[in-house]
Order: sequence, then structure tokens, then C-alpha cells
Amino acid sequence: MAEKTAIELRNITKTFGEVVANKDISLTVNRGEILSVLGENGSGKTTLMNILSGIYFPDHGQIFIDGEEVVIRSPKDAFKYKIGMIHQHFKLVDVFSATENIVLGLKEKGRYNIKDAAKRVKEISERYGFEIDPFKRIHEMSVSEKQTVEIIKVLYRGADILILDEPTAVLTPQETQKLFAVLRRMKEDGKAIIIITHKLHEVLSLSDRVAVLRKGEYVGTVITSQTNESSLTEMMVGAKISLNIERSEPVNTEDRLTVKNLNCVNREGVKILNDISFTARSGEILGIAGIAGSGQRELLESIAGLQKVDEGEILYNNPKTGLQDNLRDKTPMQIRELGVRLSFVPEDRLGMGLVGNMDIIDNMMLRSYKKGKSVFLERKAPKDLAEHIIADLEVVTPGATTPVRRLSGGNVQKVLVGREIAASPTVLMAAYPVRGLDINSSYTIYNLLNAQKKKGVAVIFVGEDLDVLIELCDRIMVIGSGSVTGIVDGKTATKEEIGLLMTKSVKSGRGEDAV
Repeated sequence: MAEKTAIELRNITKTFGEVVANKDISLTVNRGEILSVLGENGSGKTTLMNILSGIYFPDHGQIFIDGEEVVIRSPKDAFKYKIGMIHQHFKLVDVFSATENIVLGLKEKGRYNIKDAAKRVKEISERYGFEIDPFKRIHEMSVSEKQTVEIIKVLYRGADILILDEPTAVLTPQETQKLFAVLRRMKEDGKAIIIITHKLHEVLSLSDRVAVLRKGEYVGTVITSQTNESSLTEMMVGAKISLNIERSEPVNTEDRLTVKNLNCVNREGVKILNDISFTARSGEILGIAGIAGSGQRELLESIAGLQKVDEGEILYNNPKTGLQDNLRDKTPMQIRELGVRLSFVPEDRLGMGLVGNMDIIDNMMLRSYKKGKSVFLERKAPKDLAEHIIADLEVVTPGATTPVRRLSGGNVQKVLVGREIAASPTVLMAAYPVRGLDINSSYTIYNLLNAQKKKGVAVIFVGEDLDVLIELCDRIMVIGSGSVTGIVDGKTATKEEIGLLMTKSVKSGRGEDAV
């Protein structure tokens, strides 16, 4: 049967001032097809999808839906042409039920009947294999359930062209497989599906074709079954790069940080960390896995002195003095001076440790200005550091004096991680350091973490990609609902084993002695 084109883009161009986000991009998406869109940070993927979903309007070019030219000026127009986008960060009202969120904003004739709406939600769920309670409230749901609500929301509105932005970023392997099964059923039903993702193994297992963008331009589209990770990476980057994460054997390991029976309660009186115990060793990378919101952030902030600890000990074995310090007795600045550094990459990269209006040099100085002995701050060392980070991490910027807010999210991230690594820490806590980064930039960060490990640094790595955790880390600690549910050997662990531990809420019996 001949393929039927759902979407055709012709010569789409979009600029923001002097920045060309998309330049003359032409590509097609067929009915009954899953198309993956790949590209490095800043390649124009999200801009292109935002044009399709009505968030941006192109400066030049044409959009055809089912062979007819259309004009999409708003998300309302996009829905008119049955295009629905599921964003990475959900837009749901926590106190509403699934059904109430799904119908929110819809205009219906006469009085709205929530029971009829719930019945239709159930029909959509059964048709595609979703598992959702139409009357369950959002604040009671897991991340995957919230994502399901977002997908059903666009299907309820009649969408048959779906765009998913990083849909597996916060899902366990088991949840990812369920989502893929649903997407395949939707594809069989004739829907056109576009997925933006950085995970090449998922691209190869799910999609029918892959469209690649590079620096705002269309490189080409390949049939998934006729390509591999190396060739896709070469198309994205424009050069061959190695996709192997080097994992050297730990040498001369010593207990650097020991956490004992750590408990934390938030302002609402809810326990967010429950009896956490583990040891981080010098010359080793300890990975931390868990579903988003399981306590990873609070744990690292507790060690860094940024989160109040209600019970427990955080013992730091100082390699310079040979003495043991309880970090609970220290201020965040004292902890940093000891060499315990936290590089946290939140959703708002400028919300933690970087000032957007300052240039890169001034952001380097934020860590050292208190040492200044006069009102005239010394700028040579921060300038050298800024230029060193720009060169080593390939930060795309006109120069070290460029305000950080003008950099792309991925380049802001490189500055943030690079600054902490440059401080020569003894304990480096890297939380989501490759979140949203393209594959080339991600491997640069992995290599930097490995270099720190070889220098004898105790590295604690919080990540979302289980394949990376298994390939990079020597040990992996799994957290579920604020508790340690297991600690496994990175060399022998499987994604399925870690995924099961992620969904548990009590200790599994496999403790520190297991490895």
C-alpha cells in the first residue's frame, strides 16, 4: 500500500534576531509512521516542532497537511488540523482528576457531563492500551500516569498527528516499554507520530525513519532498519566520534564520604529521606538511580549543607588532615572549602549557581570573590578559567564576556559543570549533568567525570539514563520514595533489575555488602 503523507514541510525558516534556528528545512511525516527527530543541542529540533504545534510562526516556508497547504498561527490552529504536542514538562492541575484535566478548556454544547467524558477517556485507554483511572487526581499519580493523561488529552481532542518531546526522560525501563507498546498501537491505527529524543537505542528500537538536523539545517532522513548509532551520530555531529564510555577499574579506593541513617522532613511534615545509608569512595563513580522526585535532589543538597537534616550523620574523611568531619556541623561554604562540590543541573539551569545577566568570567568569580582582599577583584584567574572551560567543553559562545543568559541551555550546563570540576574537588556530586545535552556533549561530560575518578575524586553521579549509569558507574544505588531500595554492581547490573528496584519503596535486602 502506498504511503500517505500526513505532514510536509517545505523550506521552513525561523530566525530569532541574528540567530538562525531553522534554515530551509524540508521533510515529511507519513500516516502510520513513527519518525524520530535527532540533532545536537541548538540544532533546531524544538523550534521546528514548536512551529508545527503553533507556538512559533515561521518567517518563511510552507506547511502541508494531507496534501493541502495550511497556516498554523496558534496551538488552537494546530488542534484544528489534528496536531497535538506532548511536552516534556506536564501542564496539569494537581487537584483535578485525570478526566477534569483532559476536558479542561474544551467548549461543549449544553451542560458538561463528567461521567460521559470519563467513559470516553476509558474507551480511548482501552483502544490503545493505556492504564489510567479517569477519576484519580493528578497529585496521586506517578510520572508515567501523568504522561498518560497528557497523551489522552490530545487524543480526546481528535489529534492524529502527535509530537512527543523527550517522552522517556523520567520513565523506568518498564514504563518505557509500556509507552512504546502504546505508540506502536497508535501507529497501527494510522496516526503519524514524531518523537524528539537523545536516546539513540530508543530511536533504533521504536522509529521507522529518522530525520537529522545539524546547526539549524536539515541533513537527511534515513530508514531506521538501515542505520546504526555510529552513522546517526556522524550525521548529527558531522564527524565520527567514539560512543564508548571508558570505565577504568577503581584504584586505591578509600572511604571518602559515609552517610549514616539520614532522615529529612520537609516543611509540610512529610519525610523525604528515610534512613539513607551509603559510602562514596575515592577513585570510584557511585551512580544514583530513581524515579524523578524520589529524594535524589534532597540527598545531595543535604550533603552540601543546603537541606536541613533531622537525623543521621554525614561523615567526611579529609585526605589533607586525615581527620573525620561531620558535615552536619558545617555551613555550605565550609563544606565547599573542604572540597565537597555540588553541580546540580535543574530544569531552570540559571536558577542554581549562575547569574544570567553576568558574563562567563563574572560567573567564575562568584565562587572566589569572598577571598578578595580589596574592592578591586582580581579578574585574570577567572578569565583564564572561563576560557579554559570554553575551549575544553566546546562551549558555543562569541566569547568569555558573553552574558550567560544568551547561551543555549546545553552550553549553560557546560559552564555550570565545568566550573565545579575546575575547583579540584575531593567529592564531586554531579546531578543530571547531561540533562538535555546532545550525545557529543554528553560524552564530553562522561569523559570529564572519568578523569576526575582517575584523579582519586569520589564522584556521585545522579542520572536519568539507565544505560549510561550501567556503563559509567562502578556501583549504583537505587532510591525509591526516599529510601535506599538496593545497591548493585555497575558491571553486572541490568536495566530490568534497576527498574524493579526503582519502583520499590522498602529495602530489598541487598545492601552495601552486596558489592
